[in-house]
Amino acid sequence: MGNQLSFMLPEIDRKETQQAVEDALEKYRLFKYLSFEEREVSITASSEVRYHGPTNETSDQTGSIAAYNVDQEKMRKDFCFRVERAVSRLPKMERFLIEERYMSLETEYLTDYNVYSFKFQPPISEKTYSKIRWKAFYKLALNLSLVVLKNS
Repeated sequence: MGNQLSFMLPEIDRKETQQAVEDALEKYRLFKYLSFEEREVSITASSEVRYHGPTNETSDQTGSIAAYNVDQEKMRKDFCFRVERAVSRLPKMERFLIEERYMSLETEYLTDYNVYSFKFQPPISEKTYSKIRWKAFYKLALNLSLVVLKNS
């Protein structure tokens, strides 16, 4: 008998992985639909006299805050782009489910029941919905590096 290479794929913690994907989709909605509150420069006049020697440092609070805001904006846009790209690669049924249930502005007011009973035409069963959702979550978790493995 020849030696066979065999390996076991690690087992995925479905509950934790699903939670990680749902958290990422919630973060996506926050970044997408809520305007980023930019840090404001605190310009407050102080009546206190401050005595200190030269520090030979220049303070550019406005510049550092502007840089922070630009970095945060870029980070949010990059994150949204990654999520949208991952979702766009899903098969049609999975993509439709994720977009309708997790990415719309109305997401917080929708239930799974609303989606499988009214958004899908014709409606699908809860069991079919759960299967499609898990397939979508699994692919998104892999694509966005959100897979949680079971501890052996």
